Amino acid sequence: MKLVDISVPIRSAMTVYRGNPLVRIRPAMTLRKDHVNLSELCLGSHTGTHVDAPSHFINGAKGIDRVDLGRFIGPAWVADLRRVRGGIRAVDLSRARIPRGTRRILLRTSNSRLWHPARPFRTDFVYLAADGADWMVERAVELVGIDYLSIEGFGVPGAPTHHRLLGAGIPILEGLDLFTVRPGRWQMAALPLRIKEGDAGLTRAVLWAT
Repeated sequence: MKLVDISVPIRSAMTVYRGNPLVRIRPAMTLRKDHVNLSELCLGSHTGTHVDAPSHFINGAKGIDRVDLGRFIGPAWVADLRRVRGGIRAVDLSRARIPRGTRRILLRTSNSRLWHPARPFRTDFVYLAADGADWMVERAVELVGIDYLSIEGFGVPGAPTHHRLLGAGIPILEGLDLFTVRPGRWQMAALPLRIKEGDAGLTRAVLWAT
């Protein structure tokens, strides 16, 4: 079985969403001085590839440690939205040939090229529009992923996409790298870190062919 890693490497000074904590990784202990290598990591909970928990936007909702793990393992559909600019609307999703009954949808957009090579944070990334989020909720989707650091358009007032998805209990997988991934059916595993009452969990996401 060949695994396709669709997560973004964590490294010092990597691209983060504007206003998020910068990433710093430094040696805390070294083989030369301490006979062991041990690193200190300073970073935000929404760094790189991560899952937004409902509690990220919804008061009193589940933290990442209480989201059903079954949502993060199983069949997934990589939808080809590379021609869309701006917000992905319900009409775009309807045209994307996503099979009925699909429970995990990963949105492959032109964003993935921004990881190759990694560029400074961009505000003009492709995102899921509010009516696109409604489309997901109406079809009982269990997980939605996208290939940039937020599923919400930059500066969109009220964050309607986050509220509609997370309000329906749908976790959001952000910061994917789908640059080399063919559209279509895959198996997926993307388990978030078990952070007590966490608003998000850093994630190692992989795909493999069915």
